[in-house]
Amino acid sequence: MIYQANGIGRIALIGMFFLSIWICELFGQSPSYSISVPTGMTGSDLLRMSQEGKHNDVALLAPQAIAKNPQDVDAYIGLAWSLNALKEYAKARDIAKQGYSKFKDPRLAQALGEAQYYLGENEAALANLQQYLAKFPEGSKTALTFYLCGELFVRMSKLNHADIAFSTALQYNPSNARWWARLGWVRERTARYIPALKAYEQAISLNPNLEDALNGKSRMLAKIED
Repeated sequence: MIYQANGIGRIALIGMFFLSIWICELFGQSPSYSISVPTGMTGSDLLRMSQEGKHNDVALLAPQAIAKNPQDVDAYIGLAWSLNALKEYAKARDIAKQGYSKFKDPRLAQALGEAQYYLGENEAALANLQQYLAKFPEGSKTALTFYLCGELFVRMSKLNHADIAFSTALQYNPSNARWWARLGWVRERTARYIPALKAYEQAISLNPNLEDALNGKSRMLAKIED
């Protein structure tokens, strides 16, 4: 569950006008027509651009695409994901909520949960992230979503749950040194010193200068020697 929230002739034109104004206000922009969506560009193009890391372009173009076609779910998803990548979490939360209320798409639940994670809305964030994982266990955001769930479990002092979530995230993305260090920390907190040491060592093998992992390894060696 999310925690929260055609027309003909003049009516359609008025509706499009007010939607355009609302989107401009939502994103802190004055109405501007100097940048326009290229002919033929759809939400699927914007979603692909977001996945390719072209987040500033998506943030500029997607609001106009949504104004032109409010039923294009991919435009909402691409925009919400790009706003999260740009650390515009409040804006990402707003557009994801609006999109989810229309389409009930779990990818928008993921975008909403990610924004809520950074905004400190822990319970709602966890519910929305878990909804995405239930529908997209092999999705493009699966690794990140498991990692965020792990951090949320840490905030909730559910360290065994966090261990499972971090471990699962690393099955999808085993080359993330910082995630290995976080797994080591969780295992250290639950007095699983040898597994913690292994996690810290894996982090160091990926990033020899990662201070959290280096310090964690030293602590674990001292514990094991005792």
